[in-house]
This record gives sequence, structure tokens and C-alpha cells, in this order.
Amino acid sequence: MSPSRSALFCLGLCLRQVIQAQDGPLPKPTLRALPSPLVPLGTPVTVRCQGPPGVDLYRLEELRSGKYMNVASLSIPAMEHTSAGPYRCSYQNGSRWSLPSEQLELVATGIYEKPTLSAQPGPEVSLGGDVTLQCRSKYGFDKYALYKKGDTGPYKGPERWDRANFPIITVTAAHSGTYRCYGFSSSNPYLWSAPSDPLELVVTGTSGTPSQSPTEAPSSTTQLSRDTTIFSKRPGSTTGLAHQDYTKGNLVRICLGAAILLLLAGILVEDWRSRKKFPLHWVPAVHRPLPPLPRAQKSQSGQGGGRLVGHPQGLPPSEPQDVVVPKRS
Repeated sequence: MSPSRSALFCLGLCLRQVIQAQDGPLPKPTLRALPSPLVPLGTPVTVRCQGPPGVDLYRLEELRSGKYMNVASLSIPAMEHTSAGPYRCSYQNGSRWSLPSEQLELVATGIYEKPTLSAQPGPEVSLGGDVTLQCRSKYGFDKYALYKKGDTGPYKGPERWDRANFPIITVTAAHSGTYRCYGFSSSNPYLWSAPSDPLELVVTGTSGTPSQSPTEAPSSTTQLSRDTTIFSKRPGSTTGLAHQDYTKGNLVRICLGAAILLLLAGILVEDWRSRKKFPLHWVPAVHRPLPPLPRAQKSQSGQGGGRLVGHPQGLPPSEPQDVVVPKRS
């Protein structure tokens, strides 16, 4: 494939990507609850949808009831059990809609009395040992959630109806901290009990051992019981969304610029090749070549003498010669 065709092919791919990007859905926004998605009854909370700058319209959906509002944020002055549930949002620019945000689960706490949280064999555990955090309730909950202060989400695992066990295998310094647990029913997954009293887990023999920052999840997340799963995800940031849009725009501009440069280079190469194949000879008009001389003819008298046809008159004839006419190929 010639350079010019390669440049045209690259330019076509770039234009196709730009058209597809314009026709496809916009990047999804972020949805978060402030100050927290776990909201005690009677306290205020704000559900806020965040997209890129210049959004024409926001749409906030309450998936539990199927209702939606064309607003970017929803302020709830006092949390009620009817406001709990999953939420989702999207936005519109022109005629194009964005992808929906990640689902936000707004939980009302304090619906039931608090459970109790204990550590077996005890709240003090040596480095490298094992400990089990046990959540108990007098209600028939089939779901329990365990929180560690500073973590991004709870560990949730169904166990026996009256308690839930959260084993931590091979304890490290990162497991030390304050824990709470909640109980709830799978038939009402967004209505939780009040939090248990805090339990302080102390890991002994940790001098000189580096610990994780409070915002990092403990390394035993994958070492909990088989029924235990991560309940919530860390929300994305609007800075990352804007940076993603900015990066895509730069990639499109770079691709288009490279394609144009390749196209120009291909045209120059093709022109150079054509000049090399068919060289042009420029001859000045004042030095045009003379026409070929006419053939010499012998006289019919049979004598060898004679003049060349077209020889100027009055000049002595040259010595008689036989003119050899070259054969034409």
C-alpha cells in the first residue's frame, strides 16, 4: 500500500471513530450520598449526580418506585423508610444521553434495635493469629453487615438466623481498628437496624510493622467467610471523568494530525517518484537543436565529383566522398 493510501486509510479510521464517538452514548456520571449512604432515621441526606461541565439536563431515578426527577441533586431533610432504596442518574447533552451511573443504595438505619458485636476468643489478638467477629441479634435477621471505621464499605454475609460470624485469618496490623455491625432482612434489604456498640480490635506485637492507611480496605477482605461479599463500591470521581473526556479529545486530535501529516508525506513521495520516472528536460529557447542535414546525392553523369545538396554556391567543392547512410533500426 502506497504512503498516500495508508494516510487516507488512517484518516478514514480517525473520522469513523470521531463519528462513532459523537453518535454513541456519553460517559456515565457519578452518584453519591452526602454525608453517607447509611442514613439514621430523621437525619438529613443529599443524593447528588455529577457529570461533566455544561450538562443540559440531569435525570435522577428512584428505582424502587420507578419515579424520576429532572434534577441533579435530591435533598432529604429527614430520612424516612420510604426514601430508602436504590437510585440511579444520567444526563443529557443535546439529543444524546449518557450511560447510567453506578447504582447507589441508600440505606435507612435505626429501624430495629442494635445488635451486639463481640470478638472470639477476645478483642486482643497477636500478630499472625486468627480472630472471629460475631454479630448477634434477638431478631430473626438473615443478613448482617460489618463495618470497620475508615473503610469504604461493609462486609456482608448471611449466617445463622441469630448471629453472623466474620472470621479474620492471619491478622495483620491493618486489621486493628473500630468495628460495628448491622442486622437486616433480605426481604427489606434497605432497612437496617441501628449500629452495634463499637468494638475495638487490638493487634499486639505490631511494633515496627507498617500499617495501611485508613482509606484502604484490610487485606483480609478475601479471607472472610465464603458467604461474605463486598457490599458497596468506592464511588468514581468527577476529576477522573473530566480527565477521561480530555484524554479522548486529545487522542482524536493527535490521530487526525498524524493522518494529515501522513497524507501530505504520501503526496510528496508520489510526486517525487513520478519526477524520477519521467524526468523533465528543460531546453532554453535560444539553444534549440538544429534539424539534421539532408542526404548527399551523386550526379547522374557517373562521375564521382559533385556537390552536396544544399552546399552554398560559389564555394569550392570538397573532395568526392561516399556518404554512408546509417540503417534505421
